[in-house]
Amino acid sequence: MTARRPTAIDIVEVGPRDGLQNDSRHLSTEAKVEMIAKLAGAGLRRIEAASFVNPKRVPQMADAEAVLARVVDLPGVSVSGLVLNGRGFERALAAGLREISFVAVATDTMAARNQGTTARGLVETWAGIAKRAEAEGLFRSVTIAVAFGCPFEGEVPLARVIEIARALAESGADEISLADTIGVATPLAVEERFAALSEAVPGLPMRAHFHNTRNTGYANADAALRSGVTVLDASLGGLGGCPFAPGATGNIATEDLVSMLERDRVATGVSLELLRDATLWLEGEMGRRLPAHGAHVSPWPRVLAA
Repeated sequence: MTARRPTAIDIVEVGPRDGLQNDSRHLSTEAKVEMIAKLAGAGLRRIEAASFVNPKRVPQMADAEAVLARVVDLPGVSVSGLVLNGRGFERALAAGLREISFVAVATDTMAARNQGTTARGLVETWAGIAKRAEAEGLFRSVTIAVAFGCPFEGEVPLARVIEIARALAESGADEISLADTIGVATPLAVEERFAALSEAVPGLPMRAHFHNTRNTGYANADAALRSGVTVLDASLGGLGGCPFAPGATGNIATEDLVSMLERDRVATGVSLELLRDATLWLEGEMGRRLPAHGAHVSPWPRVLAA
């Protein structure tokens, strides 16, 4: 039995990080800063702005510090960065972040491709980072990647995901996210996995990260809300993908998610009109139309002439 939808949720905008990290078009530092400012202006209060990774592996994130120096103190916004190891954490700390995201991976093959270690090795890495982050007063968000399916190992046992979640929570976390990295989740799988997560780590806020690879991302987002999730990730324009997961495509689009939620009377605090404007601006920067629909349809409800 799933829970009713909440009356309000938080959206974490991941476009500046997940949206741009796998794209062949490299935005300038100035454009990234403008993108983040537009997102904050639209009402997004949690923005994942960069990742602290090897620039040789993910060149799109090579200017992480330069971007963060311009946006870390945006009023009313929690700007976060993705860290994958101790070195990344040191960089995040030096950049003045008050919130970090960490990715653990549910399979060894993906962990090796993404972070050069094993699933257990990532849990151990998090244990060291979590304690230091707590001492520094940082908000700690942990994501379990390929929680619904792996591009290399296929189906991922629920028991493995829950075992990892318990270990991550024991080390210290302020929220845990399950990520559908390659877009294979279904609403039933979402309900089952978040029900199990809620039972395994009772009281810990749950977050969800969906890709729309197979056009199920929005149905999965709704299923997550009905399952007790209070935070959803989304990316402006529907940009996104993982550099180390073959075939991974864009995240659910922020504007399309907000449109759906507001119609369902789930408050987001985000201006759909300003998101539309931001997407059209971003399409100009990227030189192409983006996957989201919201910027290219008439606003709703529309008042018809008598």
